[in-house]
Amino acid sequence: MENRRPDYILLSVTVILIILGILILYSVSSSLSQEKFGFPFYYLNHQILYGLLPGLALAFFAFKINLNSLKKMAPLILLINLVLLAMVFLPIVGFRFKGAARWLSFGKITLQPSEFLKISFILYLASWLANRSEKEKEFSQTFLAFLIVIGLVSLLLIFQPDVSTLLIIILVAGLIYFLAKTPLWHSILTTLILIFGLLFLVMIAPYRFNRILVFLNPELDPMGMGYQIKQALIAVGSGGISGLGLGLSKQEFWFLPHSISDSIFAIFAEETGFLGSSILILLYLIFAWRGFKIGNESQNKFPKFLAFGITSWITLQAFINIGSMIGILPLSGVPLPFISYGGSHLITELIGVGILLNISKHIFL
Repeated sequence: MENRRPDYILLSVTVILIILGILILYSVSSSLSQEKFGFPFYYLNHQILYGLLPGLALAFFAFKINLNSLKKMAPLILLINLVLLAMVFLPIVGFRFKGAARWLSFGKITLQPSEFLKISFILYLASWLANRSEKEKEFSQTFLAFLIVIGLVSLLLIFQPDVSTLLIIILVAGLIYFLAKTPLWHSILTTLILIFGLLFLVMIAPYRFNRILVFLNPELDPMGMGYQIKQALIAVGSGGISGLGLGLSKQEFWFLPHSISDSIFAIFAEETGFLGSSILILLYLIFAWRGFKIGNESQNKFPKFLAFGITSWITLQAFINIGSMIGILPLSGVPLPFISYGGSHLITELIGVGILLNISKHIFL
């Protein structure tokens, strides 16, 4: 291992994304915050106090920690996360919203364990596959164990339900598993299981099936199940080339559902236009380039798997969110990384960046 400077391009892109997130969140949330709390800065202050500040502290810790220690801690981190994930079903600490049991409430602090699962599962999988690939040439037992772990995580997320998070986790897990140079038929079988599993989940839940119908035909029910995507497309189209200007969105005034969380890209596009949206997408592409470059330069399996996993998770989530807002993907409900309101996802994304910067400051031979 040779020391070098951390990736300042990745760091700069992350800082720009955070600044954009703060600006657009204040622009979108001020009127809503004023109406609900009589104070225009409530959502912004909450995001900074319970998302950005703890996220930066944990990102610094992730940047400084020894990666070998992190590798040894990975199983314990995942175990703690799985316990927290199961606790959302407890009536005392579990918090339900619109029928979904995804949150833990500790006074003023609310956590979404499924968001932390993204980083903890990547950590565990990178550690586990690095060890297995070093010790074994026969992968049949590894594949069975991989499916068992995925199955356990799937059950916990399905019962919440949080299928969008499950999809991201399985896709990223599949990428890491493929990078471990496992037999190709393992990846093919995993893909088939994923496809049939998703089809089954869509068929048994009417609201998921309706999302697919609306995606295929947005005009099917424009004032009902197609309302959000219709309003999102109106917002994106209203931005034109240069946008209406920060704070001048019309869709944020109770027309577009989830305007500060899942739908925030549509408001961003309305206020900054095609130029602003293109810059934001370019920032995510640069993030992907630097993250994959960090992974590609590491010959040690654990940091390589870790870098590829974190980078694919954040960029995949970004483009799923953006794709759903412009109508090229079904509505997903996943937040836009570094931008959407929500402390749990921001904390985990900053931890991921801290780990990437940690890997980038070394050349693993």
